[in-house]
Amino acid sequence: MGHFILKRFWYGILVLFGVIVVVFFLFNILPGDPARMMLGQRADSASVKAINKDLGRDKPLTIQFFNYLNDLSPVSVHNINNKESFWFLDPLKYGNTLKLISIGGSSLVLKEPYLRRSYQTKRNVSDILAEGFVNTIILALVAMVFAIVVGIAVGIVCAIYRNSFIDRTALVFSVLGMSLPSFFVAILNAWIFAFVLVRFTGLNMTGSLYGVDDFGRGTFLDLKNLILPAITLGIRPLAIIVELTRNSLLEVMTQDYIRTAKAKGLSKSKVILKHALKNALNPVVTAISGWLASLLAGAVFVEFVFDWKGIGVVIVNALDKYDFPVVMGAVLFISIILIIINFFVDIIYGLLDPRIRLQ
Repeated sequence: MGHFILKRFWYGILVLFGVIVVVFFLFNILPGDPARMMLGQRADSASVKAINKDLGRDKPLTIQFFNYLNDLSPVSVHNINNKESFWFLDPLKYGNTLKLISIGGSSLVLKEPYLRRSYQTKRNVSDILAEGFVNTIILALVAMVFAIVVGIAVGIVCAIYRNSFIDRTALVFSVLGMSLPSFFVAILNAWIFAFVLVRFTGLNMTGSLYGVDDFGRGTFLDLKNLILPAITLGIRPLAIIVELTRNSLLEVMTQDYIRTAKAKGLSKSKVILKHALKNALNPVVTAISGWLASLLAGAVFVEFVFDWKGIGVVIVNALDKYDFPVVMGAVLFISIILIIINFFVDIIYGLLDPRIRLQ
């Protein structure tokens, strides 16, 4: 099992490195001058040159890339004496650091990964993403819990009443759920439940986790704003989970050990819940892991439509202003979440099925 975990961890590192390479070179070959984005089109050449030097864009692309890797790595090499050095350990950029080894004017340093600064606000990208991450992860988790609970329950019912009206109706809605784009469903739900039926639902078309008091007494927790975006975001994984649970359960129910359990006189509910469902959930667990990570990326459209203050809104605003460090940081952040989730799911899958470990 230890060898299996190490191998999966190494695969995760390789995937992350590939994402870093693609993200860096993709955003560094795009047209546009970040210095002029920060200073405006009327900026003088001296100011533009100074900003490009501060950003390191006056160096060759390969040097910029290695510096980017150095900034992202929690263990990095920096110059501690020369403030003019491209590798200088600037406390304003890197915050608290721990020097591990010092040789001459260079040190091996333990620090937080540095995702650069926003072109527009000059704030650290990590601080910007941290503000939106809490709202996004709450939205994604609630949407996933909704999809898991409802999806598995409906999938079991469809398997029990195979080819019935309930089964066929659920499958029709599953196909629709998988086919409709998230942004279209978001607009449709906002219009129906927060505009047409607002007097019955009391829901808002836009709003975040915290609302502002009309009398200026601060903010308050407004959970009803979570309902529509969570349902909208959970529709597609819900449709997938219904299909997988139904088909996998029907396949497991044909196995010999299920027939043996029935022959022993066990009730239908015990056969399904205690014997069949556990083995039928393997593909569902895999789908849940992939969708949980995908929801972080798919939340971009849903958050924008419902004005949910999460990473999705941050990405849209950054793209609108060509704030590339924020977009790069968000892409890397979502990629890391995806890699971590897949890593733990591989371990869980290996524990559930010993054949995975042997392979």
